[in-house]
Amino acid sequence: MVENFKENTNHNQIYSKMELNNILVISGKPDLSEVISQTKNGAIVKNLVTGVKFPVFRNERISSLGEIRIYTTDGEAPLEDVFAAMYKKEDAKPLGFDPKKAENKELFDYFAQVLPNYDTDRVHASDVKKVLHWYNILLKAEKLTPTEEAKEEAPEVKEEVKAEKPKAEAKPKKAAAPKAAPKATAKPKATTKRTTTAKKAV
Repeated sequence: MVENFKENTNHNQIYSKMELNNILVISGKPDLSEVISQTKNGAIVKNLVTGVKFPVFRNERISSLGEIRIYTTDGEAPLEDVFAAMYKKEDAKPLGFDPKKAENKELFDYFAQVLPNYDTDRVHASDVKKVLHWYNILLKAEKLTPTEEAKEEAPEVKEEVKAEKPKAEAKPKKAAAPKAAPKATAKPKATTKRTTTAKKAV
């Protein structure tokens, strides 16, 4: 953990193309390391300068760059913002001076250009020196692409306009066939009485 920097415990924070959560600062190890794979008790990492791979364990003092914030006069700033400002200022090139050999005044003057509101009481020269050194390492390792840059590189999503098929005209409903009139009830036929004429006796 870098002195005078505050750790952010939100491990779900995702940065656009700066995979800072996978870049580690390991106590007792030089430079920066990148997580290659997870193990049962830790991870396998690779030194971004030498390319040497080695294991790290959970009981070691490790900080992710994605968890580091720099104190400002109105809160905190993530390293991504600082690196993005440096990347833009330097036109995607390394620093024009060696931060390890720079005087404190030169370090603070430069830092004020990329983060004008940094807290001068809580951010020390050693902190600035580390951040500037990390920038050079990440840039050389091609691990540094700011969010703004990523947005510009993102392919434009064109909305595909599908022509709507003309809706089929509703077929006119067939007129309902008239219901058959109820059959007339047959009237009972009139019974015809036969009249039998009596024959007279001869």
